[in-house]
Amino acid sequence: MRKLFLILFSFISTIANAQELNCSVQVITPQLQTADPKIFDDMKKTITEFMNNRKWTGDTYSQNERLECTFLISITKELSADKYQAQVTIQSNRPVFNSSYNSTLFNWVDKDWTIEYAQYQTLEFNENAVTSELSSLLAYYAYIIIGLDYDSFSPKGGTPYFTKAQNIVNLNSNSVTKGWKAMELRNRYWLVENFMNTKYDNGRTAFYKYHREGMDKMYDDIENGRKAILASFALIDKMNQDNPNSMFIQIFFKAKVDEIVNIFSQASPIEKTQVINLVSKMDAANSSKYQKILKQ
Repeated sequence: MRKLFLILFSFISTIANAQELNCSVQVITPQLQTADPKIFDDMKKTITEFMNNRKWTGDTYSQNERLECTFLISITKELSADKYQAQVTIQSNRPVFNSSYNSTLFNWVDKDWTIEYAQYQTLEFNENAVTSELSSLLAYYAYIIIGLDYDSFSPKGGTPYFTKAQNIVNLNSNSVTKGWKAMELRNRYWLVENFMNTKYDNGRTAFYKYHREGMDKMYDDIENGRKAILASFALIDKMNQDNPNSMFIQIFFKAKVDEIVNIFSQASPIEKTQVINLVSKMDAANSSKYQKILKQ
């Protein structure tokens, strides 16, 4: 489904094989005074090559089908000569059919990266063993990004890639670094757990409906596209009632809040009221943003 959609979307005549990700990487060091800046330039280059040159799936991609994503790596502390603490913002998006618009799928800040990196180091990754903390972190998020993209094109289409991400979590379960363990809150363990646990299936179904039956239909039928998106919120609400305070809710609305406001600002008064009532109770932290829908 995803492949057919993107072929139609792109209008390309020549298909060239490519890797899955087109990842833009930035490494910034606002709090460091002593480390050689060349190390971080090299780190950026190495991470970019690792993400963009590796084959992550068994599918064939063309250049225009590559998934757009960004990693903003902010080095917050130098732990030793080659060891750093970092906070990383990861974003990904996918195109909306018949438009130049890209819809954000993932917008997340991971505050618990520990990076061991020496200049000119190469990154290796083995699906069945931990080769390094950094390659595990990068591969984990590569599979999350790919899984979300596939989920947006077919119901639970991302399961094979969430399974791979969960395997990375399991391999790192004895790591001394933060982010991999169930005893911690809202971390990498719980992120992929929420995608794999069947009690959150309504959320994943809603994710598909939001994009394929909602966003991708807006060009031809904006009214029914909005209705499909509103229906997807009802599914998420049902999931939230059965399993409150899930990480899925946080992930979804962090990526979608501004988009939701834009979509429903031109809706009917009835739809505006319906969507505000639904999303404000699920995403109370952004309730003031949703109120902007009424003012437009």
